[in-house]
Amino acid sequence: MKRLIILLFSSAIFITACTTNKITGRSQLSLVPESTLQQEAVSQYQSFLSQNKVVSSSDNKDAEMVKRVGTRIANAITKYYSEHGMADQLAGYKWEFNLVQSPEVNAWCMPGGKVVVYTGLLPVTQNEAGLAIVLGHEISHAVLHHGQERMSQALVAQGIGIGGDLFTSGNTQANNVFNAVFAPSAQIGVLLPNSRKQELEADHYGLIFAAMAGYNPREAIPLWERMSKLSGGNQTPEILSDHPVDSKRIAALQKEMPEALKYYHPVQ
Repeated sequence: MKRLIILLFSSAIFITACTTNKITGRSQLSLVPESTLQQEAVSQYQSFLSQNKVVSSSDNKDAEMVKRVGTRIANAITKYYSEHGMADQLAGYKWEFNLVQSPEVNAWCMPGGKVVVYTGLLPVTQNEAGLAIVLGHEISHAVLHHGQERMSQALVAQGIGIGGDLFTSGNTQANNVFNAVFAPSAQIGVLLPNSRKQELEADHYGLIFAAMAGYNPREAIPLWERMSKLSGGNQTPEILSDHPVDSKRIAALQKEMPEALKYYHPVQ
């Protein structure tokens, strides 16, 4: 009987808390307001930057490139959402792009547009277009509410009650779940790595956003081929941890390329 009650309760939560993503059309579990996640992300982001070596863009070409490419991607996303009558979906976004000294081949974006690129990624991206493909992908996770979806799934999985102010009410469990989902070390978290469905969505829209920003979307193929070679070694890059099989990812990108090219106008 107890199991039945738990099952019925969980089912009720999923039914009442699911929303349809206006961009992808896919139903997503949404228990935590985006505004709440953005507020917590600001704190976590500043804490991370204070504990790591941030490369100054004032005297470093790579750091300046990260900000330039990131800003162009952000502007493209803003334009895309506005043209589709969904500018409100980006409410609260205050974009920040920082390059952090680390050998990790990784980049990430928190809710609200808080982005970090590790220096270890740049030898793999090799050029601005390659970096744009990665940033388009990572930022797509945020604007498509993938983190919000995983956070909600984790809360249900751990049986954590949903209150009005989830993080500042002393809910240690909720804070731990947030850290597991959004922290830079999230690949070892409770419901990460990202689902393959989310990864392919981020690939799809990231390709479009990179193209709209003026970067050749064709660069995605050699980029992921380089990533594939890295993953074939002894250590898989964090950015590729438990992602779709490389061959399937590349095949999907090739299939989506004609759509992305419709948005492509080279940077002047």
